[in-house]
Amino acid sequence: MKEVALLIYEDAILSAVAGALDLLAGANRYMDVAGKPPAFRVTLAVEKEGFEPFPLPYPDFRYRTLREIKDTHLVIAPAFYNAPEKALENKQAMVSFIAAMNRRGAEVASLCVGSYLLAEAGLLAGRACTSHWNNIADMQRRYPGIKVLPDVVVTDQDGVYTSGGAFSSLNLLLYLVEKFYGREAGIWLSKTFSIDMDRVSQAHFAVFSGQRQHEDEEIRRAQAYIEEHYHSVVSVEEIAGQINMSKRNFIRRFKHATKNTPLEYLQRVKIESAKKALEREAHSITNLMYDVGYNDMKTFRKVFKRITGLTPQDYRRKYCRALQH
Repeated sequence: MKEVALLIYEDAILSAVAGALDLLAGANRYMDVAGKPPAFRVTLAVEKEGFEPFPLPYPDFRYRTLREIKDTHLVIAPAFYNAPEKALENKQAMVSFIAAMNRRGAEVASLCVGSYLLAEAGLLAGRACTSHWNNIADMQRRYPGIKVLPDVVVTDQDGVYTSGGAFSSLNLLLYLVEKFYGREAGIWLSKTFSIDMDRVSQAHFAVFSGQRQHEDEEIRRAQAYIEEHYHSVVSVEEIAGQINMSKRNFIRRFKHATKNTPLEYLQRVKIESAKKALEREAHSITNLMYDVGYNDMKTFRKVFKRITGLTPQDYRRKYCRALQH
């Protein structure tokens, strides 16, 4: 039986906690049906005694304070709803607990933005990780020693696990059940909870709104120019000329400010516009390609799939409301 410490804090997202509890309890049900001992004994780890915000309908689950927990096999940090800078203000005890348990041999996992706690504990340094797509840029800025993968759903490196945003973090729990107890257990759980267990990308969920968390006003002007003229044939030289900067210096400063090259940024703006058009109407892919400034279908499809993980046709089938009726 695996001992699991699920961290509980005041700003924990309820669905993240409930989802983890339900899937871990579901794994126990699978083991019971298979005539085997329970898979997990779960402790809801709280900082202060008496803080018990969630009822526990499962007999093998219990509340304990961080101080009472001396050892565990796995620590899970769920998502929180406060902005990271505010959320991290009062979680130092949780961060210290994660680091201490890991030193004692425990594996650690984060659900969605729970990845911030693993980073604060120093467990992501030099490792690849993922998080909610909307927090990727912030994590890259805060923790430059971490390789943050924006598109993947699950990472697994040396007993440190991270997962993508919101409900895609349930895929990490399925992954762990399969890793610890076999493929059959993972399949049973995925069917029971109707979760696509082999989802590998969260790219098509991402909404690109421009990387503007910087203070370079000239680069912001260049970004605005790109966003206004993306549907035309725009060259890097032309954009650099708009802000009276040499091409070489412009590329260097643009990448430093936005973490993208000017060409990558232009591509993301074009594809974001294409995504919104595909969501609204059952557009002709060819006409849409021209509308966002591409002249070659092969190139458009290649860039679209690289950024979203889906072809334009697949994206339209998945998200176009006009096709749903």
